[in-house]
Amino acid sequence: MIETFGIKLICSKNSCLSPVVCLVVSVSCRLCLVVSCRLCLSPVCLLSSVCLLLSVCLLSSVCLLSSVSVPSTGEVVFCSASTVLKYTQDDLSQRGVFGVLLCTNFRVSFVSDEAPTEEMGQLFKNKLYGENDIPLSCVDNIYGGSEDKRKLITGGLVKNKYPSKMIIHCKDLRVFQFSLSFSKEEDAKKIFQGIVHHCLEPKSLRCLFAFSYCENTSYPEAQRKKQTVMFDSVEDWTQDMKRTKGNCRVVSENSNFELSPKLPQYFIVPKNVSDEDLTKYQGKGLPMWCWSHHSGCALFKTASIPLVQEDNVPQTYMEKMLTAVAHNHLYSVKTEDLSDTLPTVQDILLSYNRFKQFFLIDNTTEFWMSDMKWFSSLDNCGWLDIIRQCLQKAVEVVESLEKENTNVLIMEEGGSDLCCVVSSLVQLMLDPYYRTLLGFQSLVQKEWVAGGHAFLDRSNHLHLKDKVESQSPVFLLFLECVWQLQQQHGPAFQFSETYLTVLSDSIHVPVFTTFLFNNDGHRDSLLRAESPHTQRSPLNCPTVWDWSVQFDCKAQDLFTNPLYTEKPKQDTSVRKSYRPRHLRQLSLPSSAFKTPPKKGFFKDEADNLKKILGVKRLSRWMLSPSSDSPQTSSSVREFYEAWQTKPLDYHGLLLPCLDGPSIRVWMQRYLRWIHDVQILGGGPVAMLSKVSEILGEVQELQRQLDRHGCTLTSNHKGARPRAKTAAAVIAARSSVRLSSSFPFVTSRNWSFKPAIPTSLLQSLMVTGMAGNLADREDDGGPESLV
Repeated sequence: MIETFGIKLICSKNSCLSPVVCLVVSVSCRLCLVVSCRLCLSPVCLLSSVCLLLSVCLLSSVCLLSSVSVPSTGEVVFCSASTVLKYTQDDLSQRGVFGVLLCTNFRVSFVSDEAPTEEMGQLFKNKLYGENDIPLSCVDNIYGGSEDKRKLITGGLVKNKYPSKMIIHCKDLRVFQFSLSFSKEEDAKKIFQGIVHHCLEPKSLRCLFAFSYCENTSYPEAQRKKQTVMFDSVEDWTQDMKRTKGNCRVVSENSNFELSPKLPQYFIVPKNVSDEDLTKYQGKGLPMWCWSHHSGCALFKTASIPLVQEDNVPQTYMEKMLTAVAHNHLYSVKTEDLSDTLPTVQDILLSYNRFKQFFLIDNTTEFWMSDMKWFSSLDNCGWLDIIRQCLQKAVEVVESLEKENTNVLIMEEGGSDLCCVVSSLVQLMLDPYYRTLLGFQSLVQKEWVAGGHAFLDRSNHLHLKDKVESQSPVFLLFLECVWQLQQQHGPAFQFSETYLTVLSDSIHVPVFTTFLFNNDGHRDSLLRAESPHTQRSPLNCPTVWDWSVQFDCKAQDLFTNPLYTEKPKQDTSVRKSYRPRHLRQLSLPSSAFKTPPKKGFFKDEADNLKKILGVKRLSRWMLSPSSDSPQTSSSVREFYEAWQTKPLDYHGLLLPCLDGPSIRVWMQRYLRWIHDVQILGGGPVAMLSKVSEILGEVQELQRQLDRHGCTLTSNHKGARPRAKTAAAVIAARSSVRLSSSFPFVTSRNWSFKPAIPTSLLQSLMVTGMAGNLADREDDGGPESLV
């Protein structure tokens, strides 16, 4: 071994007695290059050859990765293959573009041989990965096969000949198809095996790209200080409790995670919960404060305790905790075990897996062939019904807080999945602060990150076999519910639909600490292991709320809803109640408003508690039996109808409509990559563009009034248009022809289909064009078209 200028050279002799020198250079960007060459043993020749090799290697790597747009330091190229054909999605003609396929420690990337086009003028470009990049954690399934068949790849070595075609399904619903037939056999085998290994094989958390990224990225502490409340200090929890005028206390006994790693470092409990009670059952059964109503009642959540019939200790402890919650306000409490009334995490996963198959389209012909069964397929998968159930459960809790002024305690096994969904939705419906962008981010931090949602296990970034059953898109389910609320009450939300879509994509970008750990204790223990001699890790890892890591300021302008109206200062009653009807094309078939078949929130509470706890003296904390009569099954409907009769206040209580047509498919997220369903110059973006123009005119009128010393009436103060969002949309429209999936898709070389899609043509041919098409609406007729 020879070491010169810090470069280690490993020399060995071959049969010809000329050494083979392997040069391993780790440059500042941590791009590892391995080069082999034959050199003589002359020191001068050796040194000059090393310099020449280093220059060539650095030049070639820079040229290659400049096209890939390396997000930052820390990315390492594992393998690559040239002359790879990337198929287009237009049809079955197998057309595409040639380029280089790479696999790094961050992503799978395709670099086209054709010159890139700047269609959007860099308006909405992600800094970390591009249009043809797939983060490794975003890979859902890989298929291999020939032109006419495919087989699911489950990992491991390719024993036989490598497949000539590779299909990658992504968790953000993109589909990539590559042909390896034109590449060198050895390169094709290496790139296929490398992608399968790094995307599907089990790995340790330390292998995720976030650690390499953070170790080599300068991220000043001042840059990390955002306005989003992180709920990692006593002050954050105290401030939130004071804001809602709560009547509880902040505890810090778990500041070093001595009580339980699943509990946050700081949290809030009822005042009657003693310090001794905190140490029992590792936090299970402990009522943790979520939010306080202005009337004095509050929402609590807890992880249920497995109760043993012969053991009265857990029953006595649970009785004491319920008593503490009841003492919070009016000596009343309602409990709800979400494990009994909502689907399990396994049911959520199965339903979503069936649902997403409708949008993982290899070609447009396949999409149109599935169009005839659109409604029935949506109904059978059950995903939209799970969304409805979660929204309805949240409405039931809201009714208890708003109408009955009752403390509510929701529970489930673990207390960090459906409890997070329901508690977050309740606060969105009741508290306008959480409908602002910063408020929503703070809500996610409080209920999901600090609340101990197992993001790592639920996303299964590490592809561990023993965590397969734990995988479930619970956080995505919450975002779906938020999107339903946003679509029904658009002006009430400061953040836009694009913001929710980008947030759902960011779950699978292995850079942000927000989605990398199961809880705060898990994060703390891992960082201590990385740096055992310090209290905090030296790694400066960003959170997902540091949007500048992914987007520039112009792109972030699109996160704001231009229709959002800030809270008026007075006289809100003069505003008219306008509730738009909901589109039917992307909804379930129309059906009556009905509650889930299982007993819901308003079941016989006293009998339920007696059965669970085995005690009778709890009845003095419960509501009278008349409140829990069988007629309460329709109380949610009555509660919603009574709310509808009141003047609409976007800064007050919001309730979702749960009728069949009101629960819709999130079009931007699920259909944005399917070219044939895009509407060029139309769709939601056309309405947004026109509204942006009107808002711009209103702004100009306001400026003119201000110059003349006049102002708008007090009823409209605060309802200023979102100038930055409006300007961004107008600027984009002036440069390109926008599609209905803006800003993710703009004008392209679209394939134009007949006015009547293939599925309907085939149906008409079979039926002889008999019958009225309107009568076939629910069977996949014209209204089934997107």
